[in-house]
Amino acid sequence: MHPHVSCLFSLAVKPEEFPEFKALIANIVAATRAEPGTLVYEYSANEDNNTVHILERYNADSVISHVDTTFAPFGKRFLELCTVTSLVVYGTPDAEIRKHLDPFGAVYMTPFDGFSR
Repeated sequence: MHPHVSCLFSLAVKPEEFPEFKALIANIVAATRAEPGTLVYEYSANEDNNTVHILERYNADSVISHVDTTFAPFGKRFLELCTVTSLVVYGTPDAEIRKHLDPFGAVYMTPFDGFSR
């Protein structure tokens, strides 16, 4: 198994709900910042604030705790304010990680060459 798992989420957000969404994200990011196994956790929006990407990179053994422990208290409101339009997963997540990401419609990309520093 690859030591890291990276995720790229694409979200649809109604522009009129973006201020509330952004405030919620500030709380999620603050909680996630305390996770030692979360290496990258970044939100970016397009000019119209209707498309948001989340770039995440974890030590493979930290994905499940992020989803089940850190993100879970925010999940219901998060999914009320946005729609996950795609999720691309990089690395080689095991079956348990896949079970946690599959509900978001994950597409898994298997690494075959390259490096990470």
